[in-house]
Amino acid sequence: MEKVAKIALGGGCHWCTEAVFKSLKGVCKVSQGFVLSIGKQTSWSEAVIVDYISNEIRLKDLIAVHLHTHKSTVAHKMRSKYRSAIYFIDTIDEEEAHDFLKELQADFNEKLITEVLPFSNFKPSDERYRDYYYSNPEKPFCKTHITPKLKLLFERFSNLVDDQALQANTQSY
Repeated sequence: MEKVAKIALGGGCHWCTEAVFKSLKGVCKVSQGFVLSIGKQTSWSEAVIVDYISNEIRLKDLIAVHLHTHKSTVAHKMRSKYRSAIYFIDTIDEEEAHDFLKELQADFNEKLITEVLPFSNFKPSDERYRDYYYSNPEKPFCKTHITPKLKLLFERFSNLVDDQALQANTQSY
């Protein structure tokens, strides 16, 4: 039986993040916009909500893809707008996300700065920005910022990539 789960992820531009997660097997829907948390991180930050079929793609795989496709070790000056975060919607995911971060730290030379935060609210992006990459792959922003992330995704996580996304994008390189 298919179980659809949700997780929100923030790290870089939500146009980029949306394209990455729309390219994966087991992902049903990606909603881009702005996420609000509670506690110490209460400002809106660019993010996506990923609806996924948990028996087709694991949360650990989603987190690994997320960490490798944005600057998850860099505390740059735009971090309030582009917070590196895993926003748990289901409380069961909080402990797992912390465990996966500890385990996946071995993939990186620098310390991960990605936070695990409670999801509070979501504001979708303006409709004209949704599905930005797959509607505009030839735009300079897409070629400069999104295509390299997809190339990394297809090379490092090819076993997780949807075949249609792979075919559509290999022509972009």
